[in-house]
Amino acid sequence: MLEHIDFDTIDGIECQRLFHGRGHAYPGLEHVSVDYFPPLALITLYQEESAQWLDQNAHGLMANIQGCRSVKVQYRCRPRAPFEQLLGDEIEQLNAIEHGLKYHLNFSQNQNFGLFLDMRNGRQWVMENSQDRNVLNLFAYTCAFSVVCIAGGGKQAVNIDIAKAALAKGRDNHRLNDHQLSKVKFEGVDIFKSWARLKKHGPYDLLIADPPSFQKGSIDVKRDYPKIIKRLSELMNPGAELMLCLNSPDLGEEFIFEMIAEHCPQCQFIGRVEPPQVFKEAQAGKGLKVLLFRYPS
Repeated sequence: MLEHIDFDTIDGIECQRLFHGRGHAYPGLEHVSVDYFPPLALITLYQEESAQWLDQNAHGLMANIQGCRSVKVQYRCRPRAPFEQLLGDEIEQLNAIEHGLKYHLNFSQNQNFGLFLDMRNGRQWVMENSQDRNVLNLFAYTCAFSVVCIAGGGKQAVNIDIAKAALAKGRDNHRLNDHQLSKVKFEGVDIFKSWARLKKHGPYDLLIADPPSFQKGSIDVKRDYPKIIKRLSELMNPGAELMLCLNSPDLGEEFIFEMIAEHCPQCQFIGRVEPPQVFKEAQAGKGLKVLLFRYPS
């Protein structure tokens, strides 16, 4: 694994993915990813590896990353996805930096620790395109899109997520960056049962939809995503833009195009946002898809 990491390009301040085996571009390593949240390196395993393998790679990361003080592993292959300290200082929480903005991450409790690195370029696009806009952030999680929206001069960011605990972490992320919370709304509701709550803060100039592929009792992306597109006329200003995201390996971007063609054919496709190059995929379309559309004026 270590031979596939370009240690010379590692940023000692900003968080980043170092190795992406999940894209199946590295035979035999499809179950491994490595991220760096200075000063912590995190190995994520989707199937078991030996203690010897972990020890060898942990020492390799520590030796080759300048400033690295800690190496952990997260076992996504085990129930509750536990973390284990492998080497160096015990670090359970830290403030990660991306595009100069701070996000509080926790490497001790939940399966997801607070920030998805494949969306780095998407967050940059939002930061560059949110000036004076009213932004609707659906499936907001810890509100990273909201943070970049306000940093980019957004007029208002409205965060919708059924998980109120995640939104509370999003509020803390805004505080970390000294943002005016008067510009930010947090609605802990089920999107598909609370259209009135969405509409009351609109209409919107930018919609971001980054749904999970499936959550039992909450969302099935294939069934539920079109429900959002059907409601665009109630939510959006003329000429608004849409960032429609999809992270299901079983659905390609044609799913989004077909959904738009059926439910809002007036929308104009204006581009894609590709993930960082390190997220290499052996088969195109299996990883993160981010498509941009303009709502008709």
